[in-house]
Amino acid sequence: MDKNKSIDGLVTKRSKKAPVKKTTTKIKAKTTTPKTPKKPKTTTTPPQAPTESNKNTTEDFLAPVQAFNFNEENGKLEATDVNLVKKSKKAKKEKKKPTKKRKIFGIIVIIILLLLIGAVIWFILWGNDIIAKITGGQGNVFDLIFQDETYVDLKTDENGRTNILAIGTSGYNMDGEEGNGTHDGAQLTDSIMVISLNQETGDVAMLSLPRDLKASPTCTSTSKINEIYWCNGGSGDATIEEEAEANTAVMEEVGNILGLDFQYYAHLNWGSLMQIVDTLGGINITLDEDIQDYYYTGAVFEAGKEYTIDGAQAVGLARARHGTAEGDFSRGASQQKILIGIKDKVFEKNLSITDIISLASTLGDNLRTNFSVDEMKSLAHLTANFDFNNIRQLSLLEPERLMTTGTINGISYVLPVGGAGNYTKIQSFIKKSLDNDPRVYEDASILVLNATETPGVATAEQYSLEEDGFVNVSVGDTSGETFTEEYTFYALTDTAPGTKKLLEERYKVTSSSTETLPEDISRDYDFIIVIKSEE
Repeated sequence: MDKNKSIDGLVTKRSKKAPVKKTTTKIKAKTTTPKTPKKPKTTTTPPQAPTESNKNTTEDFLAPVQAFNFNEENGKLEATDVNLVKKSKKAKKEKKKPTKKRKIFGIIVIIILLLLIGAVIWFILWGNDIIAKITGGQGNVFDLIFQDETYVDLKTDENGRTNILAIGTSGYNMDGEEGNGTHDGAQLTDSIMVISLNQETGDVAMLSLPRDLKASPTCTSTSKINEIYWCNGGSGDATIEEEAEANTAVMEEVGNILGLDFQYYAHLNWGSLMQIVDTLGGINITLDEDIQDYYYTGAVFEAGKEYTIDGAQAVGLARARHGTAEGDFSRGASQQKILIGIKDKVFEKNLSITDIISLASTLGDNLRTNFSVDEMKSLAHLTANFDFNNIRQLSLLEPERLMTTGTINGISYVLPVGGAGNYTKIQSFIKKSLDNDPRVYEDASILVLNATETPGVATAEQYSLEEDGFVNVSVGDTSGETFTEEYTFYALTDTAPGTKKLLEERYKVTSSSTETLPEDISRDYDFIIVIKSEE
């Protein structure tokens, strides 16, 4: 075949090395349908090199000169640029390669995933450390997060109350660091508080003990109650076992003094109070007495006035015993007010995740307790049932003075009125105050007045009330001219909510305004019941 001729007699003017033209030329197709070339059979034998006689023909045949597509609409063969086809395939391959932006995006995704994994690991380790510190190793972060709808019962005493001993040491951390160093009394429990809860009724009572109360012999010659924690191994770097032993020793001694069985303890470093209050944005307090501690803590407050205080002011108030009416007793009452202020702010404030983490970290470094994680969840769940608006602040000085001060061998102490070691009256007071029946522990005074013309109506009602457990009932007569209802009920106090509720249920009435109470009726009672009906 002439090397200058190609299929169907068409002449191609190109050399074997000439570049392929990119123009497309239309040609007239033959009337006969071109045969589809058969696909050459593959063989494992390598192709032979072209000889001198067939060299040009072979190169012309193998060279990708032109590709033809048959157009069925016009019946023509149309040439297609082979280089365009190659470029198209090459472009598709290039699209599959990741671009620089995609590479950067992929790196960012990997970094984010690593950060998330790292954050989860940090949270688990941090959370476990916090919970281990707080609970003495009784749980981990998963116990706290993954909870179901069932809750364990809190331990109780024989009367069904849960009693918690809360003690506080000074300093700004558990080591007692303060200012430029650690002071000698950092591990003395200068705050000793009893918190008693009734899970069924929601009653909450608090009582503070003075730090100078003479106790059983300790490791020093003074034998004061605030030394017991330190004497039994309590310190800033105490192990879980040592911490538990020290707190249990305090629990047992306070239990012996008060005649009370404790189920739990909570040891808080009072220095953390500053961080807690500041995290909450301050707290509101109203004190029952003037405090004028100008020279030691700078705590100066007026009784009956509401104050908003920050963390530093809260710490000063918690330590103030100078410039007060009752010294350590006043300080204990102030500490109770601070705890109530914190409770109120936590309940009203919508804490952010930052606040929660800050509080958890602060408590983790400054709180030790024998509550398990499950018990803490139960306690948190039960807060909805507790009557925190009517927390009873008990006092060993009112209504009866059960303690006094004295000196033994030149050392000043707080002592029971019956003498050192005689806690009989204190224990009787605690038993009555922590009774589950509000008719007993509120000891509200009730006056029953007969507004009928029949003698003995009020006395009969007195007997009936006493049979039902009301313990402080008096009787009298009054004119019936201003009363129209069968029973008229007056509440002259808000310190006995349990008794008020029981009386309203008994007589099926609500309390009337005290403005309608006739002037000739004494107001020296907590509740007054006027009987008009003679039936």
